Amino acid sequence: MQFSATGSGIVEQTRTFIGVDANKWPTANIVNSCNNWLDSVTGYAIGADRRFKWDDTNHTKLPIGTTDLTANQREYSFLTDEQGNRILTLTRIDWKDSTGQWYQLKELTDEKISPQALDEFEDTSSRPIYYTKVSDNIVKLYPASDTTVTGGLKFYFQRSPSYFTTSDTTKEPGVASTLHRGFVVASAYDGALTLGLPTLQPLSVELAREEKKMKDYFDNRNKDVRANISAKIDIANYQ
Repeated sequence: MQFSATGSGIVEQTRTFIGVDANKWPTANIVNSCNNWLDSVTGYAIGADRRFKWDDTNHTKLPIGTTDLTANQREYSFLTDEQGNRILTLTRIDWKDSTGQWYQLKELTDEKISPQALDEFEDTSSRPIYYTKVSDNIVKLYPASDTTVTGGLKFYFQRSPSYFTTSDTTKEPGVASTLHRGFVVASAYDGALTLGLPTLQPLSVELAREEKKMKDYFDNRNKDVRANISAKIDIANYQ
C-alpha cells in the first residue's frame, strides 16, 4: 500500500476512516502516526525471533558495516550505519588480522568473566577473541588488538526502519503487505483520539486486531525452523 495515492493510499484511507479532510488531520500528523507504528512493528520484529534478522525492505544497503581496528583500543561504538540509520542491536562481530584473514569474535557477558575483574581480563593486547556488550551498540574487545588494521572490524546489526516523510507518495511500509492496513488504522486511531471523534472506540478494537495480526505474523514466520532446547555443561566449572 502506497503512502499517498488517489483514493487508495495510507493518507487517503486514514482520512476516510475518520471522515475528516487534510485541514483537520494533516499529512504531517499521519507521518508521525505511521512512524510511531513502524517503531512498534520494528521493535516487535527484532525481539520476536533472534534466528531471523528482520530488516526494513526499504533500506538499500545490507545491515553490515566496517570500521578500523585500532591497536590497544578496547571499546568501539556502532551508533549509525553508512546511511545514518540508528543501529539498535549488534548481532555479530568479525575481525581481520594484518594478513587479511577474518575471524569471528565470541560474545561474552560480564557474568562469564569470573573471578577476574573486568579490567584485568585479557588485558594484554593480542589477537581479539571475545567481545562484551556495554550497551546495544557499544562493545569491548578482549583482548584489544595489538595491531591497527584498516577496516578490520566488520559488524552485523539490526537498525531503525526507513521512516516516512511528508513528501512521500509511492513509498510503501517496509514490512509484509499483509501488515500495511495497520498503518491506516494506527493513524486513524491517533486522529480520532486527538480530535475527540466518536469513532475512537471501534478504532481501538481495530487497532488491537492489527496488533495481534502483526504479532502472529512475526511469531510464526519461521515455521520451517524447529526451535530446539539444548543444555551445555561447562566441564571446567563442574568440579
